[in-house]
Amino acid sequence: MASKLHVKKGDEVVVIAGASKGSSGKVIAVETKKNRVKVEGVNMRSKAIRRSQENPNGGIVKIEGPIDVSNVMLKEKYDKRKSAK
Repeated sequence: MASKLHVKKGDEVVVIAGASKGSSGKVIAVETKKNRVKVEGVNMRSKAIRRSQENPNGGIVKIEGPIDVSNVMLKEKYDKRKSAK
C-alpha cells in the first residue's frame, strides 16, 4: 500500500531543497509509490521527440522531471513560516 503524501495534484508548492530551491509552481503529477512529484516549471529535462503527425519535424522539447516529495512544501505553509521569522 502506498503511503499518504502531504501534497496532491493541483497544489501550489515551493521547492525547499535541491537545484531548484526557492522556485514555486503547481503540482502536475504525483507518484505515490516512488514518493515523487512533478512541479510545473521545475527540474526541466530535455527529451528528444520522434517525428509524427503532431510533430512533423520532431526535435527536442523541455518536460518536467520528478523531484522527491520531501523537497517540496505547500506554499501557504512556506509563507507562514517565512512571516514568523
